[in-house]
Amino acid sequence: MTKPVIYQMLPRLWSNPNATNRPGGTIEENGSGKMNDITPRALEAIRELGVTHVWYTGVIEHAHCPDYSAYGIERDNRHIVKGEAGSPYAISDYYDIDPDIAEDVDRRIEEFEALVERTHKAGMKVIIDFVPNHVARRYHSDKAPEGIQDLGYGDNPDMFFSPANNFYYITRQQFAPVEVDLGAGDEAYVEFPAKASGNDCFTAFPGKYDWYETVKLNYGVDPANGSRHFDPIPPTWLKMLHILRYWAAKGVDAFRCDMAHMVPVEFWQWAISNVKSSYPGVEFIAELYDVGLYRDYICRGGFDYLYDKINLYDTLRAVECHNHSAATITNCWQTVDGLDRHMLNFLENHDEQRFGSEQYAGDPRRVLPSLVVSSMIGTGPMMIYMGQEIGEQAADAEGYSGLDGRTTIFDYWSLDTLRRWNNDGRWNTAKLTAQERALRDTYSRVLSLCNSEPAIREGRFFDLMYVNYDNPGLDPHRHYVFMRMMPGDSLLLMAVNFSEQEADMEINIPSHAFDLLGLPEGTFEMTELLSGRKAKKVLDRDRKFATQVAPHGAVIWKLPLAASKAAEKKSE
Repeated sequence: MTKPVIYQMLPRLWSNPNATNRPGGTIEENGSGKMNDITPRALEAIRELGVTHVWYTGVIEHAHCPDYSAYGIERDNRHIVKGEAGSPYAISDYYDIDPDIAEDVDRRIEEFEALVERTHKAGMKVIIDFVPNHVARRYHSDKAPEGIQDLGYGDNPDMFFSPANNFYYITRQQFAPVEVDLGAGDEAYVEFPAKASGNDCFTAFPGKYDWYETVKLNYGVDPANGSRHFDPIPPTWLKMLHILRYWAAKGVDAFRCDMAHMVPVEFWQWAISNVKSSYPGVEFIAELYDVGLYRDYICRGGFDYLYDKINLYDTLRAVECHNHSAATITNCWQTVDGLDRHMLNFLENHDEQRFGSEQYAGDPRRVLPSLVVSSMIGTGPMMIYMGQEIGEQAADAEGYSGLDGRTTIFDYWSLDTLRRWNNDGRWNTAKLTAQERALRDTYSRVLSLCNSEPAIREGRFFDLMYVNYDNPGLDPHRHYVFMRMMPGDSLLLMAVNFSEQEADMEINIPSHAFDLLGLPEGTFEMTELLSGRKAKKVLDRDRKFATQVAPHGAVIWKLPLAASKAAEKKSE
């Protein structure tokens, strides 16, 4: 059993060595990373972090401003593209690879296939995005297999809704987004009748903050009355299933499914089972922001994993940024009790602000408490975002993306932290600062423990907060403590400190824990896994477990259970 540790990267940014970084610059000015730059050495450097999966974000062709018509790729109207590089979630050809990240545009699919092979040889699996809810306003596939019809082909645009249509049409109205310049003359973008926009905006007049650059796909749900028309199977279902099978056949190991809750669960139940019937090892990850839907999309929809954003992520952010009590973390595991192996946790991704940004913690060195809790509270996946491990703070205003604490997905850009780690393709730490090297070592230690320690990878969880709320030796507002145990192997006791002050914690371990988990009692030599130091520690239902924890720090004390049993027997 493996606990997935996922590294998310945008190849366009990750391997781009161009330091020009003119805000709003073109690809000729600012450059773009290429798939071929993700070399065996680069993948080895990622694997050294304890990573098991690489999520290649933005590899499918999406709307962009550069002109690739010489390669048979229909040009996008720049007035309906966000930024110069465009959104990776405005897909313009589900069967193609984005030309920006190819050295040889004519061989872009072959370059992706080679990247998949290199990743597998490096001992990691490949994740790509599946964007099922919406496409770019200009959608056309020049790489679809013979006989596959484009989305929208055969639609009746005189009907707002028909189960046979791929899109929703705002009949007799021209597309006219508010405060968005669609150009003039021959350069104007004209769409009549208008199609509904991707964020369930069923009007011809979306606002500039709507997903106006995308078109909503029709899965057989009539938004006028909520009725569902799934028999016969809607054509959109069949087309999307073919796309999933196409990429699975190329060796893709998992799909991160964008805004999965905006697509009916019935589709997922049907599509996932169909894909797995031919590719049983392929996994599905749902981006999903409604706790009330978690169980349905796992148990009925068939997802292997889903984002725990509005539960654990939001809670950890509130503890770090808004002085919320660390005791509220207990509510998080209780909310997903029984589902923890399906929860994908993270502190950063392309949608969220960087942990070290001024808009979040302000200092990437404060990450250890959140990182330990996020990666170790459950047995489900942990994900980090490119540059997070060396403290990227997103301090640039890149153009379309302003100074917002996020790394742009809309602009051609490069990150100074990643350029220095790249170091002309050496992918070493020679040009990193001492702080960046130390932070990378921290991430490597924590993430590697996720699979080297069976108690974290697949063991049992026990929250210790309920017996420490009235304990003067622990501050439940700033401290969080829990245990993980793998029967017959080891016991781990984790304590994290979100405060600015060093903590001398004295932790109650209840009799219930000793009885339920079969814990040994006595004085044992234990190892603190983050530092490697050893110390004699007391495990006793009537005595407190003592440990020091640095400001914004964490400890993980390990007791090998086989050794503890031998020590108990020797003392008898």
